[in-house]
Amino acid sequence: MKKYQLIIFLLIAFGLLSSMTLDLENLFNYSNQTIPSYITKDNSDGNTITDEAATLGRVLFYDKMLSSNNTIACASCHHQEFAFGDTSLVSSGVNGITGRHSMRLVNSRFSDEKKFFWDERASSLESQSTMPIQDHVEMGYSGTNGDQDINNLIDKLDSISYYNDLFHLAFGDTIITEDRMQESLAQFIRSIQSFDSPYDTGRGQVTGDSLDFPNFSNSQNAGKLLFITPPELDANSSRTGGGFGCAHCHRPPEFDINPNTKSNGVVFTPGSTNANGGVDTIVFRSPSLRDIVNESGQVNGLLMHTGNFNNLGQVLNHYNRINLFNNVPGISEAIDSNLVPNGRPRNLNMTNQERNRVIDFLGTLTGSDIYTNEKWSDPFGEDGSLTILNSTFTSTHEIKNIDISIFPNPTTDYINIEGEIANNTISLINAEGRAVIQSEKIQHNKKTLSLGAINSGIYIVQIKNKNGQVVASESIVKK
Repeated sequence: MKKYQLIIFLLIAFGLLSSMTLDLENLFNYSNQTIPSYITKDNSDGNTITDEAATLGRVLFYDKMLSSNNTIACASCHHQEFAFGDTSLVSSGVNGITGRHSMRLVNSRFSDEKKFFWDERASSLESQSTMPIQDHVEMGYSGTNGDQDINNLIDKLDSISYYNDLFHLAFGDTIITEDRMQESLAQFIRSIQSFDSPYDTGRGQVTGDSLDFPNFSNSQNAGKLLFITPPELDANSSRTGGGFGCAHCHRPPEFDINPNTKSNGVVFTPGSTNANGGVDTIVFRSPSLRDIVNESGQVNGLLMHTGNFNNLGQVLNHYNRINLFNNVPGISEAIDSNLVPNGRPRNLNMTNQERNRVIDFLGTLTGSDIYTNEKWSDPFGEDGSLTILNSTFTSTHEIKNIDISIFPNPTTDYINIEGEIANNTISLINAEGRAVIQSEKIQHNKKTLSLGAINSGIYIVQIKNKNGQVVASESIVKK
């Protein structure tokens, strides 16, 4: 018994160690994952995934230090165990709750739709990735309502040792910028893929979705046919034959949202079922239907931007007969025409058997790797610690200090800095450790800084080399 207890202890210890360390000489494979040949959609737009940048993105995704009070990370609203979705109706931020239910992130890369958020307000995944950080409610670096801004966050990250290693790993130097954060976060999120489902096993054995999949049950194949086949409608938009036409908007094999779709008729704010709770008619985005349920058939979080649906039966009931909510302003213009052909709300006349068949089919889109693979898991220990193994940054980039001369000091309006400072960057740090002048590039061996807009006090002039290392610093007094 003692032998088995020791083995269990060692396994637990190894698990704890691996969850709070990153070995930079043994990175996970993010850049060369297997993607089925029938998957052709990709919204990367040139931001090619590398193991190095995706590793940085993983740390940024899970790091609560990216919020103003160090309590919220991207992963706080996008949980691996729920296909990077959320079971809460709305998510908690540093200054309140989100306006909509958090969207699942699985297979975000594999879509023709390049816009993000439910209302498509982000033009790309890159721009989306730092918008929650700069939101007053969510992560608190908005630069409004008394918040610090993104530059303050960059200063904060610059003081965290593991980011020196990780930015150097990903970009060749330790300089932190918002663009680099966006690139790395987007690469990590796009790496989160799920193609080990029963659907993928079957799709790999046939030439198209309309054919029966050999590994499917009769019910699953029938549900697939209902999903992909358009309905036959009479003059009153009532279904007389055919299928449900789900694939018009959720297109296999990626099951991404058609970029041309409009509102699906779910038009109220989260938690509300009537206009008294608020109207939200500008929601056109949807996550992939991949892993909409887990391997047990339970939904991976509440459904729709409202979070009002907690099972697939409720979703199918919604699409069975569309309610136009004529008391809702703007609904006629917002709703997708596929749901109201000829201006008449579509009635699919679903039977219980048909509903169950479609639900059976949707369960085939679920894989297993996404829920447990360590490369997408939290790298931090329970105490928030992270250890970097085999860093080459410290050993290969020794700091070469330089001498600088600053005058006049004390000063009133400006200072001159002289020395071998060309091709470095200069910052001015206040007594609270914040940069009041941030990372200006030095072109020559003399630099003049205007201090007219700076309050009186003691400051530190800080010079950094191209690797982001401090090579000179000197205090000044602004009178």
